[in-house]
Amino acid sequence: MNRIEEGASEVTSVEADWLQTVTVIHTKQEVNTASFPILLPFAWDEVMCRQVEELQGPLLHIWRHPRAFVVGLRDRKLPHAEQAMEWLRKQGYDTAVRNSGGAAVPLDAGVVNLSLVLPNPRGKMDFHSDFRFMVSLLRKVLSTWTDSIQDGEVAGSYCPGDYDLAIEGRKFCGIAQRRQTRGFVVQAFVVVEGKGEDRAAIARQFYQIASGGEERLAYPRVSEASMASLAELAGVPSAESFAAKALEVVKENGGTVIEGSADHLLNPEIEQAMMMLRTRYDR
Repeated sequence: MNRIEEGASEVTSVEADWLQTVTVIHTKQEVNTASFPILLPFAWDEVMCRQVEELQGPLLHIWRHPRAFVVGLRDRKLPHAEQAMEWLRKQGYDTAVRNSGGAAVPLDAGVVNLSLVLPNPRGKMDFHSDFRFMVSLLRKVLSTWTDSIQDGEVAGSYCPGDYDLAIEGRKFCGIAQRRQTRGFVVQAFVVVEGKGEDRAAIARQFYQIASGGEERLAYPRVSEASMASLAELAGVPSAESFAAKALEVVKENGGTVIEGSADHLLNPEIEQAMMMLRTRYDR
């Protein structure tokens, strides 16, 4: 763990550059899924990746969703995935399949999501440095509460990956990436409030249904003990305080913050992207 410490001076320099020019879109917490369909932020990412070269600088979207379960592309191929998603919908979850990397993730008001959209320089294929942008930002945001963050895949977690973030071996954040020709987006979910084990239990049940109990299939074997929230691990008081600290870090480094509701994200192009994502990936 802690591989990201290598080359830290370079990361810090690059981070400062993009933080000086970033525009943050902070979508205020919505109280119900009807006013904020879970595909909306992913469609926004898709459209912004196409447009990022024409903008003044990178974009950072900070948002929360009241109750959703986002499925990965490989998860959707499990033999009983639709049955599992229908089970989730009956539990009140808004479900969707995302086209970025990563596996299934449960979301609620205690989880803060960050999407960083950056231009894709021609000829640049260093995927690891792109993840480091997000990791460096999260370390800075969390420095108020802890400096004990570890990086590296956490066995038994949901949405496992090389850039899991953990404290004392328990994961609180996963990071995924989506690349286009003109831009790319690095997406992070940060479990701030509540019990990580409760969310892990939902993910574990999803895989049990989606796999039909077939042990030979490839899917994450989720253990409730692998996940925890920042409230449990570091005493972070609330999702609101975490989001507020992220906005403060951006402002201190020269970035711009725009506050709005989910409605402010909508336009005809993003609505079309939502339809495309639903048609192409959600079946």
